[in-house]
Amino acid sequence: MKRLYTLLYIILIGTLTTVSAQKLTPNEQQARRLFDEAYNTVYGPKGSQLTYAVNIIGIYKTKGTIWTLGKMSKFADEKYIAWNDDVTYYRYERKKNTVTIYSAHDDERDKYATKFKFYPDNYKYHIKDEKDGYQITLKLKQGAKGIKEIRALLDKRTHYPLSVRIKYGIFHVTIKISQFKSGGISEQIFKFPREKYKDCKYIDKR
Repeated sequence: MKRLYTLLYIILIGTLTTVSAQKLTPNEQQARRLFDEAYNTVYGPKGSQLTYAVNIIGIYKTKGTIWTLGKMSKFADEKYIAWNDDVTYYRYERKKNTVTIYSAHDDERDKYATKFKFYPDNYKYHIKDEKDGYQITLKLKQGAKGIKEIRALLDKRTHYPLSVRIKYGIFHVTIKISQFKSGGISEQIFKFPREKYKDCKYIDKR
């Protein structure tokens, strides 16, 4: 279950590695264009904020909020709060009342996460006009490594994400997205408020 939790973090925070473009069919071109547009709206230079909810009945349930601005991010749910100001990464664990500190780009902060970098060109794209929005399906190409299937539902007017469905092992997990905001994100959000957590145990792994 820890791996599933980490995978959700990867999808929501976004670990994108761009490689060269490929020849695509008209449907694939439209799907890729809208997917890239939505991705850049979430993780681009203007920044964004969103609330998400996951519920795998009887197995796993969580909800939280994510803020992004360029390479900076903040993540908060029932278990953790994490701040990344692109220099230092702080992760507060509520239950243990501990703060673990890493360099912002240190893979050691989550060794498992480094296995799930997202390579857009490793997928085949397809778009379908559904009643609730544009459904973009990404299927992993034969021989490629990564998440087997991703389905993103986008708002028809704004192209903002409404949900993301991923296939992980035997599980199909749907992440519902709400209260999406693009732009107007202050850099102060990503600064770790040390005074508020002065009574925590600190573990410095830089």
